Amino acid sequence: MKTLLKIEEIAEFFFGMFLFALLSYPWWWFLALLFVPDVSMVGYLINTKIGAWLYNIVHHKALAILLIIAGYVLAINEASLAGAILLSHSAMDRVLGFGLKYEDSFKNTHLGILK
Repeated sequence: MKTLLKIEEIAEFFFGMFLFALLSYPWWWFLALLFVPDVSMVGYLINTKIGAWLYNIVHHKALAILLIIAGYVLAINEASLAGAILLSHSAMDRVLGFGLKYEDSFKNTHLGILK
């Protein structure tokens, strides 16, 4: 089952790349922006509750999907760009074992405890 879930996340990563390719940005933007969502970890400087909340909002795939749809419907390429990056980034994180966070510890995720 774990392998099947990783394959699903890899497919979502590449789907985010596909959506990015539909936009008119150079490819180096994808690489440059791919790790920007990790800035959300700044919340952990305050405490684990705010850190987990901020991290989870930014890494939630529903936000990525909403941005992609809003960008398409409203013709706002920047929103679609942000959504495609968030989708790929979140999928990549999950392949690597970094899931959504519980409030008690950065290492306690919905995928298990980080080692």
